[in-house]
Amino acid sequence: MFKKKECVAMLLAGGQGSRLYVLTHKTAKPAVNFGGKYRIIDFPLSNCANSGIDTVGVLTQYQPLALNEYIGTGLPWDLDRNYGGVKILPPYQGKKGADWYKGTANAIYQNLQFIERYDPDYVLVLSGDHIYRMDYAAMLAAHKASGAACTIAVIDVPIEEASRFGILTTDETGKIIRFTEKPKKPESTKASMGIYIFSRHELAKYLIADAEDPKSANDFGKNIIPAMLAAGEKMMAYTFKGYWKDVGTIDSLWEANMDLLGEKPVLNLDDKSWRILSRHENAPPQIIGENGVVENSSITEGCAIYGTVRNSVLGENVQIMEGATVVDSVIMGDCIIHKDAVVEYSIIDRDVEIGEGARVGKAKDMAKGIAVLGEGMRVAANAVVADGAILPE
Repeated sequence: MFKKKECVAMLLAGGQGSRLYVLTHKTAKPAVNFGGKYRIIDFPLSNCANSGIDTVGVLTQYQPLALNEYIGTGLPWDLDRNYGGVKILPPYQGKKGADWYKGTANAIYQNLQFIERYDPDYVLVLSGDHIYRMDYAAMLAAHKASGAACTIAVIDVPIEEASRFGILTTDETGKIIRFTEKPKKPESTKASMGIYIFSRHELAKYLIADAEDPKSANDFGKNIIPAMLAAGEKMMAYTFKGYWKDVGTIDSLWEANMDLLGEKPVLNLDDKSWRILSRHENAPPQIIGENGVVENSSITEGCAIYGTVRNSVLGENVQIMEGATVVDSVIMGDCIIHKDAVVEYSIIDRDVEIGEGARVGKAKDMAKGIAVLGEGMRVAANAVVADGAILPE
C-alpha cells in the first residue's frame, strides 16, 4: 500500500500568455526561456524540490509540446519518482465528454481524482509564470499552525500598482477579512501572489460547488476565494518578502532578465543553498574573441563573442560576430548576430539570424518600446526592425 502524501502541488501551466505575443506563439508561457539557461517553469519546480514537495501535477493546455518535452520525467528537479514525482495533466476525455479547462479553479476540479490518489491533507496551488524563490514548507507550516482552510501568499506592492492584483485586507493576526480582484481603488497593498495552500477537503467542497454553478467563471480569485470568505471560512495571509515578479508581459520579462545583472544583482541565482534547477544542456565553454567586449552581461555556455555585448543576457550558443553590437537586450539561444549588425533594447527568441549591417530596435532612452523577434526569424542584411516592433505579427 502506498504511503499518503502530506501535500501535493498543482502547478497551473496552461495559460496562453497572449501578452508575450510572438514568444508564446509556439510554446506555453511557462516554457519561455529566461536568464540564459532557464525556463520560467524552472522556478516553481525548483521551489517544490527545495521545499521537500515531491508530488507535482502540471496542468497544461495551450501549446503544451515544448513544455511537456522540457519537463520529461522530472529528473533535473529530482521529481522522477515511481510514486509521486511530476505528472503532466492535460484536459482529458471523461464520462461526460472532453472539456478544456475553463479557468484556474476548473482545471484543479477536473483533476481532483489525481489529488485524491495521494490522499494529501493539503494542496498547494501554484502559477507557472512567476520568477521567485520561496520555501513552500515554511508556508505550509504557517498554514497548519493557524488551522486555516486556506492560506494565500501575499507580497507588498506599491499602491499605484495594486489595482493590477487581487488585493487582501487583513486584521492584526493576518486573518483575511476582505479580498478584491483588481480593485479600481485598492484599500491595501497586500497583493495575492497566486500561491495558495488549501486544506484538501475544504478545497474539494468549494471546487465541486463552483463546478455546479453555471454562472461561475471557475476562477480562484473571482470565485473560490470570495465564496470561502462569504461562508466564513478561516483564511490567512502569508507574507513573502523576497524577490517575486510576474513575467506575463514583454516589459516585465525584460526587466526580470536585467535584474540578473550587476555586481549586486536584484535577483541572484548563484545561491547554492536554494538552487534553481533546469534541463540545461551543457554546451562548450564560451569564447571571447580578440576584439570581443563584454560589459555587465550574463553569457551562457557555447557563446562566441567577437563583437560587443553590454548590459545583456545571452542564452547558449549565441554568436556575436565582429563589429556587431548588442545592448540592453535578451538573446534566448542558438542565434547569430552577423557582422556590423546592431541590436538594442530587444528580446530575441531562439534560432534567430540577424543579417550583416541590420539594425533591430533603438537605444533604450530613445525607444518607443522593446523590439521583439519570434523564434526562427531571419532578418535580412541591412534591414531595419523598428523600436517597439513585434515580429512576426
